[in-house]
Amino acid sequence: MIEKMNLVIVTGMSGAGKTVAIQSFEDLGYFTIDNMPPALLPKFIELLQSIPDNDKVAVVVDMRSRSFFAEVPSILDQLESNNSIDYKILFLDATDSELVARYKETRRAHPLATEGRILEGIAKERELLAPLKNFSQNVIETTGLSPRKLRQAISQEFLGSSDQEAFRIEVVSFGFKYGLPLDADLVFDVRFLTNPHYVPSLRNQTGLDQPVYDYVMAPKESEEFYQHLVGLLLPILPGYQKEGKSVLTIAIGCTGGQHRSVAFAKRLAEDLAPNWHVNPSHRDKDRRKETVNRS
Repeated sequence: MIEKMNLVIVTGMSGAGKTVAIQSFEDLGYFTIDNMPPALLPKFIELLQSIPDNDKVAVVVDMRSRSFFAEVPSILDQLESNNSIDYKILFLDATDSELVARYKETRRAHPLATEGRILEGIAKERELLAPLKNFSQNVIETTGLSPRKLRQAISQEFLGSSDQEAFRIEVVSFGFKYGLPLDADLVFDVRFLTNPHYVPSLRNQTGLDQPVYDYVMAPKESEEFYQHLVGLLLPILPGYQKEGKSVLTIAIGCTGGQHRSVAFAKRLAEDLAPNWHVNPSHRDKDRRKETVNRS
C-alpha cells in the first residue's frame, strides 16, 4: 500500500504541448494515462494506491473530457480531502497566434471549432479553461518552446533534488560474435586486449570474478585505454542530459562478451554510479555456459 501518491493533472489549451508533457512524465518514472474520464479519476487513484510502486501518477484531462470542467470543484475537493494524495495541476498555455500556427502545421481541427474558424475555437476554449487555470499550481507558457525545452521545464519543476532518474545510463557488455546491441548509442571495442579465454583457469569465469577482472585490468594498455575512455565520457554526459535524452546506452564489446567487456563495463558502471543513475548489464556473459548446458 502506497503511503503518499504524487498526482499531476496535466491540462491546458489544445495544441499547447500536452502530448509532449505526458511523454516527459513517463520518462520521469510516472505512471501515465491520456484522456482520463474525470468521473473515474477518484476510483482510478484508489486502485493505483493498492498497487506497489505506483507513487507517481500523471493524467491528461482536456477538452476531450469536457464534463471535467463542470466537475472540477467536486473532484478537487475529493483529492484535497484525501491525505494520501499530494496533487498538482499543470496547465499548459500558448498565445493565440502560436496555437493557430500549430494547428495550421498539423492540419488538425480544433475540438471546439469543427465547423468554424480555429481562432473562434481557441477563444471558446480559453474562456472555458480560465477557472481551471486559476486552480493550477504550475503554469507553463509553451510559446516558443521546442519539445526538448518543454521536457526540460517539466523535469526542473517536477524532479526532486536527488532524483536523477530522468537521465539514465545503461552500461552494457556484449560479444561481437553475437552482434551489436541494437539500442547502443556509444560502442567501444576492447578486443585488442589479451583474452582470458586462453588461460585455462580463467576460461569458465567471467569479468565479474576477481581473477578475471585483475587479469584484464593489469596490463598497462588496459589502464591507459580506460583512462582515455573515462576522459571522453565525463565531459559529454551532461550534454546528453541537457539535450533531453532519457537513456544513454554505452556498449563495451569483446569477442564473446564474457571476460574483457564485462570487466570494463563493471568498472565503468561503478565509477559513474556516484554521480549518475547507472544500470550495468552483461548481455552475453552466460551465453557460453548456456550453450554448453544445452548440448
